[in-house]
Amino acid sequence: MELDEGSRVALLVPGSRAYVDAVLTLLARGVVPIPLDPRLTETERCRILTPLAPEVVVTTVDELAAVTAGGVPGRGHGLPRARPMHCTSGTTGVPKGVWSGLLDDADAAALVAEERDLWGFAADDVNLVLSPLYHSAPLRFAMGTILAGGRLSVPGPFDPAAVTAAIERDRPTTMFCVPTHLQRLFAHWDVVGVPDLTSFRLVAHAGAPCPTEVKRRLVALFPAGSTWEFYGSTEGQFTACRSEEWLERPGTVGRARPGRTLSLDEDGTIWCAVPAYARFSYFGDDARTAAAWRTDGGVARFSVGDLGRLDDDGYLYLDGRREDLVITGGVNVYPLEVELVLGEHPGVDDVAVYGVDDPDWGARVCAAVVGTASEAELAAYARERLAPPKRPKTWTFLDTLPRTLTGKVRLQDLRRTTTGG
Repeated sequence: MELDEGSRVALLVPGSRAYVDAVLTLLARGVVPIPLDPRLTETERCRILTPLAPEVVVTTVDELAAVTAGGVPGRGHGLPRARPMHCTSGTTGVPKGVWSGLLDDADAAALVAEERDLWGFAADDVNLVLSPLYHSAPLRFAMGTILAGGRLSVPGPFDPAAVTAAIERDRPTTMFCVPTHLQRLFAHWDVVGVPDLTSFRLVAHAGAPCPTEVKRRLVALFPAGSTWEFYGSTEGQFTACRSEEWLERPGTVGRARPGRTLSLDEDGTIWCAVPAYARFSYFGDDARTAAAWRTDGGVARFSVGDLGRLDDDGYLYLDGRREDLVITGGVNVYPLEVELVLGEHPGVDDVAVYGVDDPDWGARVCAAVVGTASEAELAAYARERLAPPKRPKTWTFLDTLPRTLTGKVRLQDLRRTTTGG
């Protein structure tokens, strides 16, 4: 199959070692894969892919083999000439394709070296894959492992028993996860016992705020110095943080990754200066791209609209996303702040805070809760710890929160649950 440099190939097949090999082969040729959830409906595929205009849409393993076998002569697992075109999560709108363009050899080498130097990928690594490989973080860890000569353990769709068996069988050295994975693994291990975790040298989590007790248990169970958190987005990476740093500064997501610097607007919007190989645009959306970037003194910085605080030592603390901000009666309420407070209640296993339209206040603060606590208990708890505008006015109790597979809450689903719309 003839594919020119810069061509785009949509991948809608399940993750596997062959999937990662295909992504690396395409990228070495300068052909850009668009990894997507193979479970998308035809309507969803059309909505996402129409503006991205891929030359090929791959939906079977045979098609995957065909698209990597022909076209521009490949360089095996040589330098990736681009980043995969991942799509933003779309939890509050239509997903957008994040496009890095084609990289020259120097930038391509720098991109690989940055990940290798930060995470220490090596030939003896075994990366345990817990999240779907069409998401950016698990694919990035898998690619870094393969490029270093390591191997993958892919136990399939997340299941605590299957993951535990893979840990015992494959003795993985690295793992990327989201807090929901940890919660489910810990609950399973409470029943069957904790497996031998001494093979791990790196356990990195991201994607959603990690409850304090989950974080402390993570640190206690895994080898000393092995656990990390990082803060990033589909668009790019901001920080990395050893858990030991978090223990000294609870709530931080760390300092800027090597090669990056962080700054804040007066309103707390986080901006990140990045190297040339980490630049991106939103494919086909010049206006949104322009809004995401600015240049100060010749230095290019991007933002995804998150809000935060920097301490005197450069450690970042997140306050939430501007698009999630609830303005109620003229007062700004950051849902993350309220979630962190409510999450400390012993009867709360999971919580999401969000706003819905209100005719009197403009918006009202709502909370969706998973756990055993009652509305009366939580309302009293909030009265003791939160100023009146921050206290949820509407409480919804669920068995589970609607989340994406990377742990992000589907706010649109919660708002529909609350309003009945």
